[in-house]
Amino acid sequence: MAKSNFKDMTAAEIGAKCRELRQELFNLRLQQATARLEKPHRIRDIRREVARGETQMSQLSRVSKKS
Repeated sequence: MAKSNFKDMTAAEIGAKCRELRQELFNLRLQQATARLEKPHRIRDIRREVARGETQMSQLSRVSKKS
């Protein structure tokens, strides 16, 4: 998966992308529980993408509070 470039996104776009990634993570965890997960490394990749998005959201909120 190509890494998302969260720096070029607005807060609303980042929020939507994080929701989408969390839904994908949920589906992957369900597949893992039923032993049908083909690519287990995807869970780690998605978790890291969510963390990148959350980090960018907190940086945006910090910048907006200063202004």
